[in-house]
Amino acid sequence: MLPTYLRTPIAFAIVLGVLVFIHEMGHYLAARWRGVYVEAFSIGFGKVLASRTDKRGTEWRFCLLPLGGYVKLHGQEQPEDVTDEIRASWKLGQTFHEKSTLSRAIVVAAGPVANFILAAVLFAGLFLVTGKPHTLPVVGEVMADSAAARAGIVAGDVISRIDGSKIIRFEDIQAIVGHSGGVALHVSLDRNGRTIDVVATPETRGAAGVLGIRGGKVSYDPVSVIDALPDGVVQTYNVAAQTLAGVGQMITGQRGTEELGGPLRIAQLSGQVAELGVASLVSFIAVLSVNLGLLNLFPIPILDGGHLVFFALEALRGKPLPPRAQEYGLRAGFALLASLFVFATWNDLSHIGLFGWLAKLVG
Repeated sequence: MLPTYLRTPIAFAIVLGVLVFIHEMGHYLAARWRGVYVEAFSIGFGKVLASRTDKRGTEWRFCLLPLGGYVKLHGQEQPEDVTDEIRASWKLGQTFHEKSTLSRAIVVAAGPVANFILAAVLFAGLFLVTGKPHTLPVVGEVMADSAAARAGIVAGDVISRIDGSKIIRFEDIQAIVGHSGGVALHVSLDRNGRTIDVVATPETRGAAGVLGIRGGKVSYDPVSVIDALPDGVVQTYNVAAQTLAGVGQMITGQRGTEELGGPLRIAQLSGQVAELGVASLVSFIAVLSVNLGLLNLFPIPILDGGHLVFFALEALRGKPLPPRAQEYGLRAGFALLASLFVFATWNDLSHIGLFGWLAKLVG
């Protein structure tokens, strides 16, 4: 077993390397498909540590700072933004800027799409090997002074019915309770072989009802080869929907932003998850891949989603946006991302206890 100081950076490098490589490979393959020459494919930024040029002229690089990557497309700049010498070196018919709006959109969107495909494949592989997990309707923990505690629900109870509806998975409980804030629910419990009926009124938090319990048991159902990939796609969709719902709750104030993490949190979690085994690490990569795909599709200039918005406006207008409008948009997008990065890093440092340690040190 590797010590933490080695396991964490190694796991982080594996997680980030896989996600970045697949994302950039999506851009690369789409560019090749749409006839755009790719000048460079880089994992990391900064000083080039190793490189190789293939027979098509693409330079494959591994750089000093492996916190991302990029694909350098030929002629990505507009003709008016470069010198005569650079324009003279362009390969006619293979530049990015001269391709149709649709082709450029396909190249840009292919990165996030590759992340979603990776997640679906990884989830499908996990389901084949370990089975498809679902949380049984068993109460693992009851929050103090919660609606469940006041109703007499205790850890170990099996919830069999709510208002007459049969409960099979813990998710069934969440679906009913989430839409029943302030509404009295008749809950049937199985406690040590005895059936007990109680009435619980979920508390209302934001727009959701909360009972105050957590699931405690997970069961794994065997999955056939035929069903594995569709189930992987469904799981990818579910993770994406839950992520977007969480972001929406943060924006509306229904959920705290302390859960927003950055590279430090990912590194810390990578090490912790790696300790649990390969299956947990693969599942972690799949979830992060969904998050990376969604993040890049946000309509923020500088991200893939922002470029797609520019292309959509270009298609509607029949011509590109004015250079100044694009420049201002990119500046605003960069400022927003920089602010989010600083905020997420602050959360990460708070989470690992740095500020508490400094306070004790000063005190």
